[in-house]
Amino acid sequence: MKSVFHLAYNVDNLDEARDFYGQTLGCAEGRSAPTWVDFNFFGHEISLHLGTPFVAQNTGRVGEHLVPMPHLGVILPLDDWRVLADRLVALHVDFVLPPTVRFKGEPGEQWTMFFRDPSGNPIEIKGFASMDAVFAK
Repeated sequence: MKSVFHLAYNVDNLDEARDFYGQTLGCAEGRSAPTWVDFNFFGHEISLHLGTPFVAQNTGRVGEHLVPMPHLGVILPLDDWRVLADRLVALHVDFVLPPTVRFKGEPGEQWTMFFRDPSGNPIEIKGFASMDAVFAK
């Protein structure tokens, strides 16, 4: 079964969100209304609604890092991940965890980066050399 996920969450400024998701991340804008906007988030639908963003704290232990919880994210093929990582570095995005590899040489080896949108919502983007390794044990 192949599916597309839908995730709706709050942002405190739609103009800043449009700029960040559209210009910084390169996501195409979809439908909108005065209080919300949809984006194609790397093939999935996110709906950003005006409101109070969820509270996130660095409580998720992954290897030697504490990462923001809860967070949203997407997994990209490694070549696409590298293009996006280079773009975000060039745009001077403030990373919670800069682009790095974890679990090197192990099942599930992955590249990752964490950053926050202008409303403080944490986002993780992962890259895998093979999508078959996403669920490797």
